[in-house]
Amino acid sequence: MTVIVVLALVALFIGLRLYSVLGERTGHEQQQPILKPADPEAIVEPRVTRPVAAQPTISDGSDLAYLPTAGPGVRALLAADPNFDVARFLEGAKSAYQMVLEAYWKGDSAALRPFVDDHVYETFTGAIQQREKDGLVLDNRLVNVEQALITAASAEHDLAVVTVRLEADIAAVTRNREGEVVAGSLSDAVQTRDLWTFRRQIGSRDPNWLLIETDEEE
Repeated sequence: MTVIVVLALVALFIGLRLYSVLGERTGHEQQQPILKPADPEAIVEPRVTRPVAAQPTISDGSDLAYLPTAGPGVRALLAADPNFDVARFLEGAKSAYQMVLEAYWKGDSAALRPFVDDHVYETFTGAIQQREKDGLVLDNRLVNVEQALITAASAEHDLAVVTVRLEADIAAVTRNREGEVVAGSLSDAVQTRDLWTFRRQIGSRDPNWLLIETDEEE
């Protein structure tokens, strides 16, 4: 009888630990967002390099994270679109961040096209063309994306708009036509903090999100 009681207590303890680690699942998990083109608004430089200070976040124990000020917007988005999954959205945002930056660094305009809107595309390609005109090549490396969390969200007029703060370590080098380093160092990664905004039509059968703006955090 004592052995049975002990085994039952052990099973209960393991069950509680798994719940605390994995969190409660809602059954609404969706595919990792992939960004496709549409037609919204402005963009500035795709990356910012500067020291940052920690801010409080809210988490459900898994990958879900957002600033307290973004809470009402996140809840409004969840109410408008029950299929929205914050953790998977953030994973998709990190993947998009890497793919867009690497395409921009390589000067690959065609690879950028599926992930950004028209204005963002024109801005990126304009910078790429100017770089080529100046005879400069970016030899950058995304070392690590340390954190991605939602700083703002809204759900209005059937449009979901989410801004994500991405903190990453990037090693940046600029070379001339001869391959000589004219700026930066691959051995010295710099911490960056970017704000990227994504948009999607609520209720659309297309689950993909579009990058409509990049900015630096004030």
